[in-house]
Amino acid sequence: MNMDVVDLIRIKRDGGKLSGEQIDWVIDAYTGGVVADYQMSALAMAILIRGMERDEIARWTAAMIASGERMDFSQLRWPTADKHSTGGVGDKITLPLAPLVAVFDVAVPQLSGRGLGHTGGTLDKLEAIPGWRADLTNEEMFEQLNTIGAVICAAGSGLAPADKKLYALRDTTGTVEAIPLIASSIMSKKIAEGTGALVLDVKVGSGAFMKDLDNASRLAETMVELGKDAGVNTVALLTNMDTPLGLTAGNALEVRESVEVLAGGGPADVVELTVALAREMLTAAGKPDVDPAPALQDGRAMDVWRRMIAAQDGDPDAALPVAEHQHVVNAERDGFISRMDAFGVGVAAWRLGAGRARKEDAVQAVAGVEMHAKPGDRVVAGQPLFTLHTATPERFDRAMESLEGVVDYSDQAPQVAPVILGRVG
Repeated sequence: MNMDVVDLIRIKRDGGKLSGEQIDWVIDAYTGGVVADYQMSALAMAILIRGMERDEIARWTAAMIASGERMDFSQLRWPTADKHSTGGVGDKITLPLAPLVAVFDVAVPQLSGRGLGHTGGTLDKLEAIPGWRADLTNEEMFEQLNTIGAVICAAGSGLAPADKKLYALRDTTGTVEAIPLIASSIMSKKIAEGTGALVLDVKVGSGAFMKDLDNASRLAETMVELGKDAGVNTVALLTNMDTPLGLTAGNALEVRESVEVLAGGGPADVVELTVALAREMLTAAGKPDVDPAPALQDGRAMDVWRRMIAAQDGDPDAALPVAEHQHVVNAERDGFISRMDAFGVGVAAWRLGAGRARKEDAVQAVAGVEMHAKPGDRVVAGQPLFTLHTATPERFDRAMESLEGVVDYSDQAPQVAPVILGRVG
């Protein structure tokens, strides 16, 4: 096929529409090294500025799927449902959610990633459990889904390799925010993964990728359309990320909190979102009449969790690592907490060692931020507000800087924003 990437850049730069053949060619040529990074950077910037029509995004997504393998779960004894979160602070929902849904004979193939910057990664959290391993063969994954019903593991290199290459490029060229590219990146991997139903948790607010509800809604609508076009029953919840989820941000800290949820306790916002997403997943998988909430109280979800962790060589009874160094930050005045900025808390956890600046960086299992109050709670001056955890105490100063101004106080009880802001699909 005789094509020139410069022509495609010009078309999109001038507000034109790429044909299906042009999209197929440029994704294949970029994956194969024929189109250079600087040329794809120019095209990505043109897409960021000019946008794409629905059929362009669908074809772009299909071309990225076609760059690699597709998984097929049709031979499993249960229907499949998956969840994808766009990322936030304290977002440990996958950990209790996967075993909760599996209680009801819906298999959850949760292919997860690692954290980058202020947002945490599910695999980093689970690796705080002694012995647990993220990398499974396809055979191991299928076996675990057939016997236990839930697996959380790393995605193989064969799924949408074009996306891996393009994602790294977008991260370094200021084009991450392009909604067509975000949507196609997420959905190419999820469609290639082969799940029958997909529930998207699209975060909105300071600690999220999408800061405002309008852009988050556009992203959610685009992804739901892509899923349905590909035959995947897809819905999205728009959820609040102005405030961190739960009372912890960090790897071992979040595992501990997730186990509390599975034991019938845990913070109310984490329980609410876990149950809401479980209901959506079960409905999308053909079980609309199931109420998942009791399975958190009666031990059924905990039983699946223990089997799921043990199947990946983790010890569900092992003590989680604890930071050698801790520092307490106290409330500045009496009053109600009216705001707690998720982004500032996430950056603090990252600076303490819970996250990474580059993909190759190591993370500390023990690092993070523990919150002792949240918006709506009354505090008195000098009361502990945060406990900072790290293995490297020289990190405290920088973490403290990121916590400056993250909390607002009021004399009257504030109106606390809901966890779930909307639904698409």
